[in-house]
Amino acid sequence: MDAPDIDELTPPDRTLMGPGPSDVHPRVLRAMATPLVGYLDPSFVEVMDDVQRGLRYLFQTDNEHTLAVSGTGSAAMECAFGNLVEPGETVLVPDNGYFGARMGQMAERAGGEVVPVSAPWGEPLAAADVEAALDDYQPSVVGLVHGETSTGVRQGEVDRITTAAHEHDACVVVDTVASLGGVEFRTDDWDVDVVYSGSQKCLSAPPGASPITFSERAVEKIRARDAPSDSWYLDLEGLWSYWGDDPSYHHTGMTSTLYAAREALRLVAEEGIEARWDRHSRMSAALVAGVEAMGLDLRPAPADRLPSLNAVSIPDSADGDALCDRMLEAHDIEIAGGLGDLSGAIVRVGCMGHSARPSNVLETVGALGRSLEAQGVDVDTGAGVAATNATLE
Repeated sequence: MDAPDIDELTPPDRTLMGPGPSDVHPRVLRAMATPLVGYLDPSFVEVMDDVQRGLRYLFQTDNEHTLAVSGTGSAAMECAFGNLVEPGETVLVPDNGYFGARMGQMAERAGGEVVPVSAPWGEPLAAADVEAALDDYQPSVVGLVHGETSTGVRQGEVDRITTAAHEHDACVVVDTVASLGGVEFRTDDWDVDVVYSGSQKCLSAPPGASPITFSERAVEKIRARDAPSDSWYLDLEGLWSYWGDDPSYHHTGMTSTLYAAREALRLVAEEGIEARWDRHSRMSAALVAGVEAMGLDLRPAPADRLPSLNAVSIPDSADGDALCDRMLEAHDIEIAGGLGDLSGAIVRVGCMGHSARPSNVLETVGALGRSLEAQGVDVDTGAGVAATNATLE
């Protein structure tokens, strides 16, 4: 067999304004280039300890069982449901978005009996509907998506739902993949049992080190299982043998990826979590002002919008796929089309992490307007840019 001819890697320099990944701070990139050590080297154990401290601040929790799963956000989702759900247990999940549906698939694979709580795509679940389902089905686990990547919806009243769930002896799992670090989330104050996320969105680290935290209530439920989780790799007890006080071999730690996560968490701590939430809100407000001044609408209703992921409605005369392609090819800006029920109806524009900066927002609004004009869509690009700039000022 002949050796393959593989060219030197020269990826394009994009501005990442889609649903993830986001732009990575130069300090995070530099951290990945530092020398490797063994995954049980004392210096690497210190890195893991630093990551845990940073994650507790990010999650706003004192939970001991806080770590980064070696995998993307979907691995953290499977870790949550695979550990918490036992065969035959009833699990409530949302069906108002793509990732709520994925929760249901993972709960089913863990042996759960899944009951969906319904809301239209582009709207949050009503807390009263969840409370009614708790009364009707008496579930053991309730899943919520705090920031639905497919629709740009922020789920409100998380604390009300967790209170109701605990009155029914149910644990609550919350997906914060598109929101953690960019939108207010308070794990302990809202009494959430399991929260997971991804590293490549508001945290602005490379994908592959996915944050997750378990409350003592959740850990007690997991340790009381009749049989271990079906997943050896994502079993909490196995993971904790590596992340706990006396680390031992469970799997090969993701050395460079954790270097990056540690540096990204340092940046969060330096900025301050509340200041970071505020920055994401301000950048999203500027984007929204520009989009609306151009003559476009956004979904969902303002009170339910996710600042880190903005769902821009596109006119019937526009081609969403062609719009995303032109943004990439002509402007080197990545955005994404809609999923599921919103496919062809929206484009998804992120304001996440290091990407949530004034220059990026201004550039994106202008490029979006020009790309629509190239399709013959009647928009006022100048008004959009002016409104964005005014809001930023």
